[in-house]
Amino acid sequence: MTTTVAMTTGTTHWTGSDPESRWVTEARDVAARIGEDAADHDRSGDFVHEGSAVLRRHGLTTMLVPEELGGGGATHAETCAVLATLAHGCPATALTLSMHSHLVAAQVWRYRHDLPAPALSKVVDDGAVLVSTGAADWLDSEGTALPAEGGFRVSARKSPSSGAPAGDVLVTSARWESSPEGPQVIHFTVPFAAEGVSIDETWDTMGMRATGSHTVVLDDVFVPEAAVSLVRPVGEWHPVFNVIVGAALPLIMAVYVGVAEEAVERSIALAGRRADTTTVAPLVGRMLNRLHVAQDAVGSTIAMSDDLRFAATMDHAAAVLGRKTVAAEAAIDAVRLAMEAVGGASYSRSVGIERLYRDVHGSLHHPLPAARQELFTGRLALGLDPLGTA
Repeated sequence: MTTTVAMTTGTTHWTGSDPESRWVTEARDVAARIGEDAADHDRSGDFVHEGSAVLRRHGLTTMLVPEELGGGGATHAETCAVLATLAHGCPATALTLSMHSHLVAAQVWRYRHDLPAPALSKVVDDGAVLVSTGAADWLDSEGTALPAEGGFRVSARKSPSSGAPAGDVLVTSARWESSPEGPQVIHFTVPFAAEGVSIDETWDTMGMRATGSHTVVLDDVFVPEAAVSLVRPVGEWHPVFNVIVGAALPLIMAVYVGVAEEAVERSIALAGRRADTTTVAPLVGRMLNRLHVAQDAVGSTIAMSDDLRFAATMDHAAAVLGRKTVAAEAAIDAVRLAMEAVGGASYSRSVGIERLYRDVHGSLHHPLPAARQELFTGRLALGLDPLGTA
């Protein structure tokens, strides 16, 4: 099955997304706007407040919510195409939106499977932007949750929390060590406006510098029982992770495909001016090959998603995680080759490719890193506990 329609330059539109749809057209306009300040935000490391506001004004924070629930009705594939398009303008703004969107996507998956999806009403009715700390917490989580009357008191430092300066609701977890059933992790939501919630501006990185992925501090914050969505054993793979992986990684990795596409587009425009075309042409060909691998790997995860109707199995999660590794490596290769094809000029900040090269390396740090993914996928294929080592 064809999963992508790859273009030499510009944005790829995956099967299930219309390049002339309302949302993709909207994203092109927004990308041009947010692209004007992207380099400045990268230099300063300041959060993309303006870009975040533009996303809200254009309805991009609610586009994935089904129309019958008051949202934009965009498909999962359309949302991925929107994120890739936005990354051509400002990767940090696009990645911030992907972090909100992947939480929405997990709720849409629940809705599609006739399960409660309460956060969707917050997104639509309250205009809430959701912020996740899941990548850092993963199976073990961090922080302490102590039982209190009607809920828990939670203290923790959560980093990275992408988009925290624009966030309304934190979606996170903490360890309940004293549980009668043994150490547990509670998953919960808490408003940023709640007493005891603050942001420590710790984000100072090589790439994706303007995502505002600071540390959210929870200082003895009360979490009512109604805000706890899941209690699970520490360190164990829960079925909820199958949902998260299948819903989230196509959206997140679409951003990095957009970063690579923008680097390739800039490279082709500049490399054609070089006199040594016999040397440059093979580099450009190799660059396009690696871009197409990244596009197709992400496109495959989108097709597998079946517009968030996929069966949330371990096998599905492993297949998505493996393609995430392939896409990350290929996207990084494509941007590296983009720099090589341009030559020494690509080292200059004014060209913009070096910024994209730094940004694309963020793909390595989303779950799962390659070594852990390969162990997970390999052990599962061999019929072993994928989280084990023996």
